[in-house]
Parts: sequence; structure tokens; C-alpha cells
Amino acid sequence: MRLVRNFFFALAACAGMSSCIQDEALNCEAAIDAVAGANIQLANIDAANKRVNIYVPRQNAHAQQELIFTLADQATIAATPAYASDDVAANLYDFSGGNTRSFTVTSEDGVWETVYDVTLINTELPLEYGFNDLLEGSSAAYDIFVEEQNILGEDNSRLLQWVSGNPGYELTGMAKSRTDYPTVQVDGGYAGRCVKLETKETGSFGMSINPKMPIAAGNIFVGSFDLSYALTDARAATKFGFPFYQQPERLQGYYKFRAGEVFTDANGDVVSGRRDKCDIYAVLYEVKSNTDFLDGDNSLTSPDIVLMARIPQEEIVEGDEWIYFDEPFERPESSRKTFDAAGLQEGRYKLAIVCSSSVRGAYFEGAVGSTLYVDNLRLICRP
Repeated sequence: MRLVRNFFFALAACAGMSSCIQDEALNCEAAIDAVAGANIQLANIDAANKRVNIYVPRQNAHAQQELIFTLADQATIAATPAYASDDVAANLYDFSGGNTRSFTVTSEDGVWETVYDVTLINTELPLEYGFNDLLEGSSAAYDIFVEEQNILGEDNSRLLQWVSGNPGYELTGMAKSRTDYPTVQVDGGYAGRCVKLETKETGSFGMSINPKMPIAAGNIFVGSFDLSYALTDARAATKFGFPFYQQPERLQGYYKFRAGEVFTDANGDVVSGRRDKCDIYAVLYEVKSNTDFLDGDNSLTSPDIVLMARIPQEEIVEGDEWIYFDEPFERPESSRKTFDAAGLQEGRYKLAIVCSSSVRGAYFEGAVGSTLYVDNLRLICRP
């Protein structure tokens, strides 16, 4: 997919230039495709406005931030201006003088340059989630939810950019407008707006992939989504969790749910008599390093989970009225860990919140049309 995308970007950028249509022409795309590195929890790339927001834990030191850029084929990147304190060979850049720096990407042919503003944002997870705000200035065709609670001061806001599978669904070509995506913002929430999650069909695109992906559940979660895995290993594409420094005791909120009429399996075959269910849960888990994450395969079963709050499947209620839930965080039977309060300030724990319109959506099982509304989520933590 990346080669196809690069081709079209290059074709558009080089229209009218004969050097770009000659055999074996040098690549003329100058773009940042992804950013990774130690302590990076999420990198949001706004291609239209040439901005990259990088979310790092609150205790992160900015003097040596590792930034590993994935660029267009054979493009190069350099900080502009460069600092003597940068260690470019080790991909380390000094942000101690300010949280925003400029980086210039130069295309392989040397003709095209793009300047990006890269900003490090120290953050801590908020405790309340209203789904009322979307990312401003985003060039994405779909909704991107954000939450911000400036109660820790300007440098340590409780800020969250929610993540969804919308980027993967965009590859199917099924969405003709913003409201066609599985995860969208709608009016009529319990208070203000809310998030609507709906299981969608993926059309001929999803059925042509091996293994097949006949449906896409609407989902929203704390973590990141690696688009490069979307078609080859979809469950590995979802990375759940963000560093958390409090002991959670309860997960509360409101939901409405209606199951779709026809349940299908991962091959797209109808399963008679089976009713779809939604899923809402949160997990606190232990990590050895900040690069450790749960994914779509082990977010409920990992032995590193120390506490879990989840609406029991047998208690899911269908209907058109908002249902209040209040679930305790408890140690799951599969856990091999015990909670250690001292580990909180040492950064040894991450917390993930996950909502899905189909409980088996990660395995492409569910009912098209299953719809889950979620609003006013809240974490109650020990003082």
C-alpha cells in the first residue's frame, strides 16, 4: 500500500515535470510517514498543515528525545536549525530550549522540500471523557476525538487523543463521507455530544484480503494505531495503553447499544442464532519498558494485566435509553502480577480504555449494524 500511495503523491507533485516521468526517475516526494522513538506514546501527523504532535509521558526529559522518522522513499530529513547538542547519528534531538522544532524533509531528487513543525507534548491521561471535542485543523476524512483538562498546569496538561480503526477503514474505500466511518461524533449524547461506534461492512476490499476482513467494528481506545499492519496483522496494528500514575478503582459511564440483525464469522458466513454484543473495558498493566503495549490479541488475557474493569457480557442491555454502568477494577484470574503502588511513580504501569461495537470485532466476527453509543466515561482513582 505504501508503494501505491507514494506513486500517487509523486505523480501529483511532479505533474508537468519531465524528470519525474522518465524511466527510473528519482523520487520527488518529501513527506514524513511516521515517527517512532523511546517514550513516544502517539505521533499525530497533520500532512495538510505540516505539523507533527508527539505525545510523551509527563516525566519525559526533552534534552535527548529519540525521533526515528519514516520518510518517503530515499528522502532525507534534518532539523532546521540544527543544534550542537543534537546527536543525529543516534536520532537524538534536543527540545530543552522549546517544545517545538522545525524539520526539513528533502526528496530523493533534491528538488522538493517540506518543512514540518514537530512539537513534543508532555501529557497525562485525563480522568473524565466527554467526547465533545474533535482535533482542530485535522486534514483527516474522519473524526479524531481529543480530551483536554488543564488541571496540571500548562506543561503537564491531562491531554488525550483517542484512537480508532478509522484509518484502516479508509483503505476500503467504503466511506464516502465523514459519517460513513465506523467511529463518528454525533449529537444527542447523555450530555452534549458523544461517540457513535457502528460495525460496518468492508465490501469487496475486505473479502479480497487474506485472511478476510468482512467487517470493521466501530472502536475507540487509548493507545495508537499502526496503519502499516492494518492489512497484514490487524490485531497487531492496535497498541493499547498510556502511562498512568494513579490506582484506578472504578470505571463509570453511560452507553446505548443495539445489535445488528445478522451475525457473521471471519469468513463472512452467517452464524444462525448468535447475537452480537458490544464491549467496554479498562485495564491497568505492568510494563518492562515504555515501548511495551497490549494489542488486539492480548488486551483482555495478558498475564501482565494487574487490574481490569469491564461490563460483563451477560449484563449488556439493548435499547434506546442511556444505561449507566459502574464497574470495579479487579485483579483478573489470568494475571501473574500484583499491584505495587510504588511502581506508579516509577512509570511501570499503563492504562487502556477500549470500547467496541462488536466484542469479537478484532477477529472480524460480528453483525453489520451493531451500534454502540458511549458518553461521560470516568475513572475513579484512589486519592
